[in-house]
Amino acid sequence: MRRTVVALIAISVALFAWHEPGWAQSTRRIVNVYNWSDYIDPKVIENFTADTGIEVRYDTFDSNDVLETKLLAGKSGYDIVVPTGYFLERQIKAGVFQKLDKAKLPHLINAWPEVTKRLAIYDPGNQYAVNYMWGTTGIGFNVAKLKERLGSPDAASTWDLIFKPENLEKFKDCGVDLLDSPDDILAAALKYLGLDPNSTNPKEIERAAELVTKIRPSVRKFHSSEYLNALATGEICLVVGWSGDIKQAARRAREAKNGVEVGYVIPKEGAQMFFDNLAIPKDAQNINEAHAFIDYMLRPEVAARNSNFLGYANGNLASQKFISDAVLNDKTVYPDASTMQGLYVIRAHDQKTQRLMNRLWTRIKTGQ
Repeated sequence: MRRTVVALIAISVALFAWHEPGWAQSTRRIVNVYNWSDYIDPKVIENFTADTGIEVRYDTFDSNDVLETKLLAGKSGYDIVVPTGYFLERQIKAGVFQKLDKAKLPHLINAWPEVTKRLAIYDPGNQYAVNYMWGTTGIGFNVAKLKERLGSPDAASTWDLIFKPENLEKFKDCGVDLLDSPDDILAAALKYLGLDPNSTNPKEIERAAELVTKIRPSVRKFHSSEYLNALATGEICLVVGWSGDIKQAARRAREAKNGVEVGYVIPKEGAQMFFDNLAIPKDAQNINEAHAFIDYMLRPEVAARNSNFLGYANGNLASQKFISDAVLNDKTVYPDASTMQGLYVIRAHDQKTQRLMNRLWTRIKTGQ
């Protein structure tokens, strides 16, 4: 009789759960993450769920513009997003993020003061975001192809390789890609011309666009994620891209043993330093889970694992003792003091400047 009663109770509970899914799932914890493509060690997500019991729904994007469109539209459905510094600045002003509850981030004590100070340019008081990874925008190349055409890998140490049409034309046959990002490419062109990378002067921005237009015939594609695999497989031989992506391409080529050697340089004239950051949208639904995810990313061993996997530097000072020597001692990942002095950051543009840059960028890509 007891077994019968127990069975009936079990059936009743099951039926109630079937008709009341919200009750049945009330103990299920979820965090919805929207991050850049190829931008986390997959094992970190598995370990986070194993350690916390929080399930991760993970989507990716390859453009700050895509992320911003979702955030400004509202109801994105995400609890964690990863905007780059100058987009973070603009989005904070637009009111799309909520302030972090730092009491729920005990591992924030591991933040690197130097990076935190630089990030405060975009997020005064560091109220809305913490740094995830940071890197540079530079030149990636197929070492053999570069030697064939210019004789030495040292030829990649200058923006002359990209912005002198006669130089870039030598790589047209083996494939040249540029980031699909006016904030990266036009800023680099401004710097190359001896102008302020953050210039809002229309004539100066147009000069930068003219420079990029001149090299356009040698560019195969503008894209912000496909170049990683294309460089690793030898499909392309030259790219202006993000440091960690190019480091990943080098690692994938080594693992594939396909004979492709990939190099990366920070041009001697200077390059952009960017910060990708963890932030919580204002309309996020799983606030505690979002803080738990951010805090997990701030654990030194976890931050180091991501840096070792990605080839990006991170904003976690305590993590450095866990980072492999190959990454930590690589001056294109963790630049020395003199190189750091030549790095610049991009600020959020006013609407007029951004519209001009977007219009010029469309003209560059389409040739119209």
